[in-house]
Amino acid sequence: MNSRVTLHDIARAAGVSAATVDRVLNNRDGVRRRTRDVVMSVAHRLGYVSEADLPPDVRSVVQRVTLVFLLPAGTNSFIKLLAQQLEQQAAERPDIDLRIEELEGFNPTTVAARLAELQGEAHGIGLIAQDHPVVREALRSLDRAGVPVVTLASDVQSVPRLAYVGIDNRQAGRLAGQLMGRLLPARQHLNIAMFAGSLSYRGHEEREMGFRSILRDEFRNIHIVEMREVLDDRERAYHEAKSLLKMYPDLAGIYNVGGGTQGIARCLTEAGRAQDVILIGHDATEGNKRLLLEGTMDAVIDQNARVEAREALNLLVAATQGKTYNFIPPRLHVIFRENIPYD
Repeated sequence: MNSRVTLHDIARAAGVSAATVDRVLNNRDGVRRRTRDVVMSVAHRLGYVSEADLPPDVRSVVQRVTLVFLLPAGTNSFIKLLAQQLEQQAAERPDIDLRIEELEGFNPTTVAARLAELQGEAHGIGLIAQDHPVVREALRSLDRAGVPVVTLASDVQSVPRLAYVGIDNRQAGRLAGQLMGRLLPARQHLNIAMFAGSLSYRGHEEREMGFRSILRDEFRNIHIVEMREVLDDRERAYHEAKSLLKMYPDLAGIYNVGGGTQGIARCLTEAGRAQDVILIGHDATEGNKRLLLEGTMDAVIDQNARVEAREALNLLVAATQGKTYNFIPPRLHVIFRENIPYD
């Protein structure tokens, strides 16, 4: 037994009262099985009890870590790919009990409420969420309870979290701007448009900042005529793109910061503009790979969902075991038709 750990330490980390911890450790009635398992897992992780001291029916529970990932609901193909990678990799690990929940990602109040509910249910949490005051406060509460959290793809800053697992989004935006400037013809005046899921996501905001900064510094002949937020929805992106083409028939390029690229591509194809409007987007999903092969998309900036899933899982498991894990941040990759990955 670690004599420096108290009942209050266990209670805070498990998200329950000290009285509940006392009932569990003394094997008294009146505690739900799930709560009992969580308390015993925390007590073991903090060194208050050894595995040999645990009842046989609890030992198998202690060896498994319950991880919950909160991902935005919707048609974003990258989110679906990330969820698939998390499920596949967790299924190969007997130490992980994985739950993936889809929430209304553009409603920070919903995300914050669910984060509060997960205190005491999850050993670790991964999430993609808006950088919003109510989300930040919910993450601070989880930190006080000793629940490790990783943010994925889009960070939430100025909060205590285990790590941000994702690319440098400002750098990604600058890379998109460099590609757009090089792929477009060297004319005196060119109009382009931008699409984003929501600029309330820090990742989308940072990509926009990077994109605008490099155009301002190096490609002043390129002018952004519109920025449309489409909530990563394909149908909404389709209709917004259709409206833009009517307003700006000379539109030369589109940079899509987030999801919904399939809708934009459908609009360009229907309008007969798929081969003359430069389209740059993110993430090597199966749909985007097809668009590259067809020539509708010109370049994809990928962040590798497989690596993000692996590193997020490793970080959270190590944290619940009191270990340090030096994770490998995913790197940016530019994908064209000639170097499409198939793994």
